[in-house]
Amino acid sequence: MNGLIPPLLSGFLGTVGLAFIIGLELHAYRRRDAGNLVPEALSFGTTRTITLLSALGFALWIISPITPFCVGFAVLGVALLLDYRKRLKAGDSALLPTVIGLLAFSLGPVVLTAPLAVLAALVVIILLALGEQAQIRKLSDAFPAEEGVTLAKFFILAGLIYPLLPDASIPYLASITYTKVWTAVLVISGISYLGYLAHRYVFPRAGTLLTGVLGGLYSSTAATVVLARAVRGEPDAPSFAPAAVIIATAMMYVRLLAVIILLGHTDAALVLALPFGFLFFTSLAVSAFLAWRAKGTPSAAHAAIAANPLDLPVAFLFAFLFVVFAAITNFVTQRFGASGLHVLSFAVGFSDIDPFVFSLLDGKFQVGQTAVVSAVLIASASNNLLKAIYAMVFSRSLRMAPAAGWLTASMLLSLGYALFRL
Repeated sequence: MNGLIPPLLSGFLGTVGLAFIIGLELHAYRRRDAGNLVPEALSFGTTRTITLLSALGFALWIISPITPFCVGFAVLGVALLLDYRKRLKAGDSALLPTVIGLLAFSLGPVVLTAPLAVLAALVVIILLALGEQAQIRKLSDAFPAEEGVTLAKFFILAGLIYPLLPDASIPYLASITYTKVWTAVLVISGISYLGYLAHRYVFPRAGTLLTGVLGGLYSSTAATVVLARAVRGEPDAPSFAPAAVIIATAMMYVRLLAVIILLGHTDAALVLALPFGFLFFTSLAVSAFLAWRAKGTPSAAHAAIAANPLDLPVAFLFAFLFVVFAAITNFVTQRFGASGLHVLSFAVGFSDIDPFVFSLLDGKFQVGQTAVVSAVLIASASNNLLKAIYAMVFSRSLRMAPAAGWLTASMLLSLGYALFRL
């Protein structure tokens, strides 16, 4: 088919066809707002106008992409500005038709020069902006201002800081580069942020079990504290909280494996898949049993975890801990070998294990992969012991004893498997 139609004719037909579709949607958009406007306010935005503008832009681009097209774009911009001024006097402040007119004029060059994916994305965005006006406005009204700041912070993390970092090793740290550290920051922050958004906005009043699932994607330790405090606040009410605490820890294994794979440590992920998979499924079985025992009781709603994982101080703290743990691990392995690393891993489990685990996997220390994988298991084991303590301390209730008991048992299972591998 491409051989039968000359390229320029094919591009022209594609340009006109897409402009016609955009014109239909723009006209429908203008008609939806017509009830609040006088007829003079609807002077621009017909299907014919959009189609002819795209044909004009295509023709001027073919003549010359510099002078004719640029002059035509400037003249059109002035004309649309005057039209917008007229519509403002008539009570129409919508700038979208003016923007669509400029985009329609530029559609031909995009068809001729841009990749097909870019063209498709542009047309889809235009059609969504015109057709989903009400839904977009509802989303804009409901979108909190602080989340816009949060997204800006993510762009700072990913688009500003990351490109400025050199792909060079950090002094005295084997094979750990600045970009590796910040890649870990971005990956763990991104996954945690998705869990945070789901918990706060998609399921703002999540039931107890769902709180465990979503909280575990963000931070199983934080979820344990939230759920334990909920039990303390309702001392006489049966609760799904013990089952939810165990589910949060089960999700920790999924999150760790996902991040390890995303950071390119496939070999370590394959080795950890067996113990983590076993602990994940047995944790689900235990939580299902506890939930079955509590069935028939209301599943209370719990507020989302308040801390935002994309706060810049949190990101910088993660990067700092990454480097600190890498330096400590390098020192310990040089002086004490694998045995020292295992003692360090158990101690680290009583803090944030993510930066330690990723620095351990990224570095080339004087121990083998077996010792590294065992250290990851030991760190996750002691972290479970910490959560068992938190569950009892913050709840002050024996109802959390089953969860604390299973967390302690999972710690022993992890330690046993780690010692078996040594």
